[in-house]
Amino acid sequence: MLRSKNIYGPYERKVVLDQGNTAVNGPHQGAWIDTKTGEDWFIHFQDKGAYGRIVHLQPMKWLNDWPVIGTDKDGDGKGEPVLIHKKPNVGKIFPIVTPVESDEFNELKLGLQWQWQANPKPYWAMATGKSLRLYSYQIPDSAKNFWDVPNLLMQKFPAEEFEATAKLQFKPRLDGERVGFIIMGQNYAYLSLLKKPEGIFVTYTICNQADKGNAEIEKIIGKIEGEIIHLRVTVSKGAKCLFSYSADGVSYIEAGESFIAQPGRWVGARMGFFCTRDVQTNDSGFAEVDWFRVTKKE
Repeated sequence: MLRSKNIYGPYERKVVLDQGNTAVNGPHQGAWIDTKTGEDWFIHFQDKGAYGRIVHLQPMKWLNDWPVIGTDKDGDGKGEPVLIHKKPNVGKIFPIVTPVESDEFNELKLGLQWQWQANPKPYWAMATGKSLRLYSYQIPDSAKNFWDVPNLLMQKFPAEEFEATAKLQFKPRLDGERVGFIIMGQNYAYLSLLKKPEGIFVTYTICNQADKGNAEIEKIIGKIEGEIIHLRVTVSKGAKCLFSYSADGVSYIEAGESFIAQPGRWVGARMGFFCTRDVQTNDSGFAEVDWFRVTKKE
């Protein structure tokens, strides 16, 4: 922290928050917050690799006109981050909640947890009020892999360990159309349904150093019957991801080896959907995502 009685200086410098003995590396890019009830707080983020930038709220007090952030157990004016603390007094009581991640897709617009890989186009998807319809979109000719594919609809990892499951229906019209569930980063992996002349097949695909333009490695798991399928990823500590699929939503079959998620460029790993094709057409197929649910890892 720097302080001066004159904006042009001279400035005094003092460390008022550091990692200390905690697991919270950083902090980065913080801001002082003062409440209407007279409390002071400090908000900042922690860079946690594949888990992205984790937001922290730290208690803050003033000592000798210096802010002391977090807890200062030895009284030297330099604080350490806290992981558990009493919530700010904002004049009323609110329940403990977490940011939204699951989505039943019962609204006519996407929830704020979803982000497109690029500036969105209206013909990529439509929220029908009963499901999310994803139209297959032609992969750009210049794309070497999905690092350069714009119509990826994703959200950040919500926890260190969790399970994410989606129920969807695939209605392709052309060979080469594909719908998938992806974990995206500089390395990525996805589980997908691919339309081939012989029918619809489950495939597992990985790509290492996608930002360098490397090619994907695809493995065909097997043919499926019917249009409805459940796709799942189970994430363990260390961002270890294991994909699986189910025809009935009860019995799941593991698909491929586990994959260690990696951050993207300036963001953590993200999970979500895509629907693509490799040919030009005015009459593409689509996929209907009935729901997407995030639960605690069993």
